[in-house]
Amino acid sequence: MIAATAAAHPLLRDAAALLVDLDGTLVDSTAPVVRAWTAFAHRHGLDPEHVLRSAQGRPSRETAASFTPPELHAREAAAIEHAEVHDTDGVVALPGAAALLRSATPLAIVTSCSTALARARLRASGLPVPDVLVSCDDVARGKPDPEPFLLGARRLGVDVERCVVLEDAPAGIAAGRAAGARVIAVRTGHAAAELAAASPHAIVDDLRALGLDAR
Repeated sequence: MIAATAAAHPLLRDAAALLVDLDGTLVDSTAPVVRAWTAFAHRHGLDPEHVLRSAQGRPSRETAASFTPPELHAREAAAIEHAEVHDTDGVVALPGAAALLRSATPLAIVTSCSTALARARLRASGLPVPDVLVSCDDVARGKPDPEPFLLGARRLGVDVERCVVLEDAPAGIAAGRAAGARVIAVRTGHAAAELAAASPHAIVDDLRALGLDAR
């Protein structure tokens, strides 16, 4: 059970565990993401802003596949992965992330990036790797499909309906809702109106608003 204080967010007070997104929720990885996907867009004569919008909250392999012919899917997915794993310049922990990961709270990180990339970004930001980390390597279908969150709850040994999802992107919000969890959106990279359109159960400015006890 989550160690919630009297000031904790109401959605957390009877929750059993957290399923937490990585990029945009725990870490700010904007700089290397922009560099990798801008280079991809230029290779294929695409609008970088459109590509970046499509990439938010989705596995890189799926974004790359949506913009390239089948014969290039594997090559481009590998190129994006290599660029992002080896470029962590500017990756920093977001407010409240360190305290959340130090709290006496059962949680899993559920991310659309690979395990190698997730570990690289956690290491670059100075955050610990939790015991349960679900990445795109572990699932057949990434967000907005519910599979990643369902797997995260299963690995924690908790019914997903008793979990709270923390997400910053509409695709992740949709995945959490589809899984049957309660969803708190954090307003770290998207406008409140865009988050609200995905129908989270609540919206907060950042993780500090959760009011969890630290160890």
